[in-house]
Amino acid sequence: MKTTATLKKPIDLSFLKPKFLKEGGLKNSLFTIASILVFLGVWHLGATWLFNIEADRKIQKALTEQGTEAALKMEECIASGAVKCKPNTLPTPNQVLAGFNTLWLDHKVISADKKAFAQKTAKVNASREAKGLSPIAYTGRPSFVDQIGTSIKTVLAGVLLALLLAVPAGIVLGLSTRLKSSLNWIIQVFKPVSPVVWLLLVFMIVKTAISNADMDKSFIISFISVGLCSMWATLVNTSVGVSSVEKDYLNVASVLQLSTFKKVFKVILPASLPMIFTGLRITVSVAWMVLIAIELLAQSPGLGSFVWEEFQNGANDSNAKIIVAMFVIGFIGFALDRIMMYLQTAMSFK
Repeated sequence: MKTTATLKKPIDLSFLKPKFLKEGGLKNSLFTIASILVFLGVWHLGATWLFNIEADRKIQKALTEQGTEAALKMEECIASGAVKCKPNTLPTPNQVLAGFNTLWLDHKVISADKKAFAQKTAKVNASREAKGLSPIAYTGRPSFVDQIGTSIKTVLAGVLLALLLAVPAGIVLGLSTRLKSSLNWIIQVFKPVSPVVWLLLVFMIVKTAISNADMDKSFIISFISVGLCSMWATLVNTSVGVSSVEKDYLNVASVLQLSTFKKVFKVILPASLPMIFTGLRITVSVAWMVLIAIELLAQSPGLGSFVWEEFQNGANDSNAKIIVAMFVIGFIGFALDRIMMYLQTAMSFK
């Protein structure tokens, strides 16, 4: 009697393995952690070194202007950690963490005030809305988290404007070599223009064109300036992508006698999507960078305005709050870039 042994294929459970354990991921993770620790250590040492330099200067100044007794008092005051004599220089990581905690607690307080205000004015606002009047709005200062939300809203509006302007213009220029060569000077002249100049130009136009006092002119000026500054990468990439579509695709469209509208949306745009999304990824990065500068210059609500106000405030923890804003700006910019990268990958042909 013959028996046959059935060999079962072992079950592959590799998908259950954490990603950081795959393909050298653990080693890479350890290097990343090590680099973060080194960065924090160098930062702490550098901040301490600058603190000591500034402390010596304050002591020396007291010695020169007021004598030995004043210098000793200044040295004791600095050693005690008193706010009134603490050197105002680059904060340490611990001080930045304390600044973040302060901003978060402040956000909770402001959120509670907003909630109380909404409850207090609920009946009045309902009555005003029934009469067709605008509701009473909260006019208190925004929190740090509110300003983050304002900046994100502004940059998304600016990117959307850039998309609406750059993609149609890029398609038109990509379809016509003559038109592209005759209008190329516009791209070359306006692409390197500074955000400051765009801001001033948009300000001149918006303040004249919009007379409605209820409209948020600062938001309009900011997002239009962001869109005009950042649209050029998408415009150029769309134009190049459209002009680089393979001739075989266009020949098939001609054989099928597709209209210009169908040819653009069924043949040219799908073939150009990888290039368009590459331009959009650059546009988003540029938009986020110029937004902070524009908010700072225009004094419109947002992270740029927050940084400028803290710089002018000169409080003991202002520097720490500025560093917190710097990290938040960096992390949001990184997140936006990752989102665009995933969208680009999803839209690219495999």
